[in-house]
Amino acid sequence: MQQADTFHSLRWISACYFFFFAILGVLVPYLGVFFEHRGFEAQEIGFLLAILMATRIIAPNVWAMVADKTGMRGQLVKLGAGCSAVAFLSFFYHGDFVYLAISLSIYTFFWNAILAQLEVITLETLGENTSKYGKIRSFGSVGYLVFVVSVGFGISYFGTEILPFVGLGLFLCLLGCSLSLPNTRVMVDKLTSVEPLKIDKGIFWFLVSALLLQMSAGPFYGFFVLYLKQVGYSESTAGVYVALGVLAEIVMFMFAPRLMGRYGVKTLLVVSVGFSAVRWLLMAFCVGNMFWLGVSQLLHAFTFGLVHAASIQFVHQKFDIRHRSKGQALYASLSFGVGGALGTWLCGFIWGDGSQAWLSWAVAAACAGLSMLAVLCIPNLNSSNPKTANA
Repeated sequence: MQQADTFHSLRWISACYFFFFAILGVLVPYLGVFFEHRGFEAQEIGFLLAILMATRIIAPNVWAMVADKTGMRGQLVKLGAGCSAVAFLSFFYHGDFVYLAISLSIYTFFWNAILAQLEVITLETLGENTSKYGKIRSFGSVGYLVFVVSVGFGISYFGTEILPFVGLGLFLCLLGCSLSLPNTRVMVDKLTSVEPLKIDKGIFWFLVSALLLQMSAGPFYGFFVLYLKQVGYSESTAGVYVALGVLAEIVMFMFAPRLMGRYGVKTLLVVSVGFSAVRWLLMAFCVGNMFWLGVSQLLHAFTFGLVHAASIQFVHQKFDIRHRSKGQALYASLSFGVGGALGTWLCGFIWGDGSQAWLSWAVAAACAGLSMLAVLCIPNLNSSNPKTANA
């Protein structure tokens, strides 16, 4: 009976991943184009996109404190999905810069309640079978893949104003799936004293590396489609290239447990971050060549796929059950939050009128190089959870 309940929970968790990342597949590549068609300049677009990242600095930690104190992780996912769907309705109104900045801040505050809690729920539901995490998480990559391609073609035919309609539909699907998540509370013995969250040398350098790596991804998350359009590609072609990267990511999620068991987290992080630097250099100097553009997208398997799988395992092992939500939120807020916001904001200034677009990718490669140095400062880690190595 317990096995059947676990299977039922994992099925709905997989669906939540699918729709959560499907929403990202709609917003991350095309939101910059959406804002451009509404008349905003590059610096304004960079600032607006930075808000998406910046709210991850505070919001996940707020929700994590609530989750760790109450144990109501499933309920927070439902609350976040419902409130962010309501807030997303504001995208239908053609507001000015200030209106969109406020709208994005409200929407992302609730949006950021979801992923960190979903990661914790997934790993705790899997229990000792954490090697299956990649399979569950890959449903999110499939969702991203499907919608990044379909919306790219949709924009080519119908224009960017389809984004609010598609986005709202996906939010409602996410809310519907989240309603099937268990309402059980993680029981915490309040009589036992809880040690404060400690940041040792390994965690410190890991977080520095994650921050710098996400800084390097700023041009990709905010301006990739605009960059390809500038070179001469269409939105639909850009969507296919984004999908190629996500496909590579899905394959990597399948092999990540074996790689971690064989080579260890630190080695894989060094290799992956190094490939990230190579990827951004290809974007800077070889984007006009379809072959090298394809190679750069295949490197997404390392830039995101392997880095994310290793990072989630690192955080899960480094923090006990009382601090797991805080650990995932700390990783999300410093990397995707601080790093992503700084990278996107900086890219908006370097981009200017587009004539210096290549320079933003060169700066991204430099950030990735610094990230690799930070990984090298991490003390040697255990290869992985032994159970993960058997995947």
